[in-house]
Parts: sequence; C-alpha cells; structure tokens
Amino acid sequence: MSRSRRKIGARKPAIAFVLEGETEMWYLQMLKKNEQRERNVRINIRPEIPQKKRLKDQYKMVCELAEDHKVVFWILDLDVVLKQTREHSKGGKRPLDEFIEYRSKLLKKYKNVKVVVNNPCFEYWFLLHYVCTHRRYPNCSGVIKDLKKNLAGYKKTERYFKNRNKDIYSRLKPNLEDAIENAISLGSFDIENPKKAMCEMNELFDELKQ
Repeated sequence: MSRSRRKIGARKPAIAFVLEGETEMWYLQMLKKNEQRERNVRINIRPEIPQKKRLKDQYKMVCELAEDHKVVFWILDLDVVLKQTREHSKGGKRPLDEFIEYRSKLLKKYKNVKVVVNNPCFEYWFLLHYVCTHRRYPNCSGVIKDLKKNLAGYKKTERYFKNRNKDIYSRLKPNLEDAIENAISLGSFDIENPKKAMCEMNELFDELKQ
C-alpha cells in the first residue's frame, strides 16, 4: 500500500451508526463481532432493526446520538435518494436537496459526525475489496452482478452474512486495505457532482485506526 496505517483499535472509541438497510446492519454487526472481540472496539448500531425512515427522521437520530457518542456515522445509499429525486413531483424540496442541507448542518454543528455516502449502494464497498473501479453504476443490481464475479456465492441474506464458518466481514477482511485505498481514490461526496461513483467507508476505518 502507498500509505502506512495504524492497526485497528489503538484506542477504544464508542461509535454509533445510523442506517436503514439490512446489508449495512449485517456487515457492521459482523465488524463489531470481529473487532470488538479482537480489538475491544465499542460499537452501537441504531436502529437495531433498520426501518425505511425518512431523511428527516435519520437526521434527528444522528443529532440525538451525537450528544453521547464519541463518533456517529450516518451511512447512506445515494441511489435511493437519487431515485426519489427523479420521481419527485413539483412542489416541496427535492430529496437530494434535503439530504445536502442535512449533511451541511451536521458537519457544521457536530465535529463528531461523519456522513458516509455510497453511490449507488453499500455493496459498492464490497466490490472495492476486489477491484479498483470508478464506474458509475445506475443501480445496485449492476454492482452485485460484478461483485459475484469476484465473491462467488454472494447472497444478500442474513444467513450468508452471518455464516458461523465465514461471516461477510471475515470474507472481505483480507482485502480491506485494498478496499480502503480504492475508496479513497474515488474522492468524497461532491455537491457539484452528486451522481458520481463514490464510497466513503474509508472514513470509518480511518476512525477505527486512530
């Protein structure tokens, strides 16, 4: 790797997550299982059962958790927001504009909040463990198709993600440093170009390695 990185867990952060997808929840539960056991990393996942909450509800939850956690990560799949924006009827604020406003408020008010954007979806992070791509996928199905070429047998099910012999985090961990570098190469969320391919999951692992 081009840059040196400290080992995960040098400190013991109390980290909270706000998310709505089962994929994110299962992956983070397995991250917690592995890293909390090996490195004593303390993680709080909210909500425990992801629900299809409005952006406004997720924003409020981030604000609440920011008051009593060292760091809060709001992990968002942008393909959902972009789809809702395309389908948005005239009148009222577009979902993308709403998200940009919430993101700006959070980053200005809270130094301990990280907004992690994945476009199109969280599975893009998995794919980056195997390939360095800047391809802009129109939806998540294309990402999953390419992921299966590299991760044989991949299934978007709780049983697969939490397999006792090889959970999803354990499967991907050997290529974690590659994924981090590949995510960094994509750059951060850009208000001027919000539709570009991106994955900001490297921010989480930067925090864990402090």
